[in-house]
Amino acid sequence: MRLFRNFSMHANRNFIKYFMITYQDFEKVDIRVGKIIKVEDFPEARKPAYKLEIDFGPEIGIKKSSAQIKVLYKKEDLLGRQVCSVVNFPPKQIGPFISEVLTTGFADFNGDVVLIKPDKEVPLGSKLF
Repeated sequence: MRLFRNFSMHANRNFIKYFMITYQDFEKVDIRVGKIIKVEDFPEARKPAYKLEIDFGPEIGIKKSSAQIKVLYKKEDLLGRQVCSVVNFPPKQIGPFISEVLTTGFADFNGDVVLIKPDKEVPLGSKLF
């Protein structure tokens, strides 16, 4: 993310050309909506984080994710919240925890993560297109 933080499109018009992907490339990234059903502290993480269990519906099921979101979110505010996650990355070892999906967000002006969620509630497992 730091690459883009101070980037000016006018400074480098080749940026868009360099990072262009095809629609087929985009389709390879499987981003689905899930609902957070469990939140635990993750004290072993290097940065403040939670361990999440996210229900993506019957097709994908319940998956685990580590998310560095403690600065902006309390555990009780996350339960029942819909989030968007990449579900087709391989599992990643994060300390003693295996993260099965990548929960997505944007950095705010302080660099803290703001979660991505649908504007309105959608069925669990819905795919971003």
